[in-house]
Amino acid sequence: MLMAFAIGASAQISLNSAVDLALRNDPRVSMAKADVAKARANLAATRDVYVPNLVADGGYGQGFGVPTGLPVIFSMSSQSLVYNFSQRDNVRAASVALEAATLAMKETDEQVTEDVVVTYLNLDNAQRRQTAISEEYGFAQRLAAIVQERLDAGQDTRMESLRAHRNATQIELEQLQTHDEVSALSDHLARLIGLPGTPLTAVSNSIPALPPMGTLAAGEPTSFGIQSAFALARSKQEIAFGVGRYRLRPQVSFGLNYSRIDTGQNGYTRYYPNFTGQSENAESVYLQIQIPLFDRKHQDDVHAAAAEAAHAKFEAQNQQNQFLDNRNKLQRTIAELSARSELAQIDMDMAQEQLNAVLAQLNSKSASDNRPLLTPKDEQNARLQESARSIDLLNAQFQFSQAEVSMMRQTGQLDRWLKTASTLPEIASPPLTH
Repeated sequence: MLMAFAIGASAQISLNSAVDLALRNDPRVSMAKADVAKARANLAATRDVYVPNLVADGGYGQGFGVPTGLPVIFSMSSQSLVYNFSQRDNVRAASVALEAATLAMKETDEQVTEDVVVTYLNLDNAQRRQTAISEEYGFAQRLAAIVQERLDAGQDTRMESLRAHRNATQIELEQLQTHDEVSALSDHLARLIGLPGTPLTAVSNSIPALPPMGTLAAGEPTSFGIQSAFALARSKQEIAFGVGRYRLRPQVSFGLNYSRIDTGQNGYTRYYPNFTGQSENAESVYLQIQIPLFDRKHQDDVHAAAAEAAHAKFEAQNQQNQFLDNRNKLQRTIAELSARSELAQIDMDMAQEQLNAVLAQLNSKSASDNRPLLTPKDEQNARLQESARSIDLLNAQFQFSQAEVSMMRQTGQLDRWLKTASTLPEIASPPLTH
């Protein structure tokens, strides 16, 4: 019922609900879970080689000439590995591979979480910019009308009228572009949470306040992806070590067989006269011991496994170096974006003060001798300036927020930050408008 409702109408969704739904429905998370299940099955397979299997085999037919084997009607056999020097290394390798897959799944969870959070913040920012641009467009239209009236009265030039109309058209274009941006972000968020085609609306009060920059810089760098890469390298080293322990070491296997034979449809008793009876049972129990003495191909496999393990180790080290470089770069970027956001805030405050001054002068009953009289045109210009600075502030704040989200993920603080968010129902219908 919830899915059917969501498909048919626009819906509000909180940040926490969006993250929870994405972690349950995103294909990347499902693939990572499948990789963990595969690694767990591989670990079980390396251990279960010690568990005897059971195989049934049967058939019946007529034979002619010299018999090439026992005339078996059916047989039951069981085999298992008893001891192998390499198998212990294979078990350790599979165990570490499971650890690597689990860490990779956590890395995927964080990637999806960051994707959802950044998309949600961007959607919320775009919604607020859409409102601000709509208001700005109203001011631009009023300014164009005022300039046109002044032009008709001979108080303004044709160039001023063209500028006003061009400014209104440019803001209208920005309004259309922002609308498209909101639609694209809403669609992307809907696909992330598993509700494609559902128009979604971000809820601003579900977004917690971002932590201070000092707490982000103090966090320890962490990455489940890098930990997974090092775990995978250790797994390949265990495999290489196990492959190298193959030659000159005994391998012990256990076997058990029961066969039911019938000599009535062939010449078995004629060729083996000491064998009597038309139908007999055959049983065998054995331990098989093998000692590999020389195997050139296996020696080549040893070198290949060692080279692959070394490659995995160096690749993990390279990923770690790149991660640390990106983190240091992100720290510097956050400082710059913080300064830009503060500068945009100051610019908006200045524009607001200028607007207040214009409104105060327009509302005053008498004008000072030292100040020129202001007109409604000046008011609309001041309002446009304040709206433009407000939109600049929203853009600067989003860029800063996006960088902080990336830093929180790299320092392991993203989940802790999300837990401070207020919760809303997963899907809520928007309020009715009249």
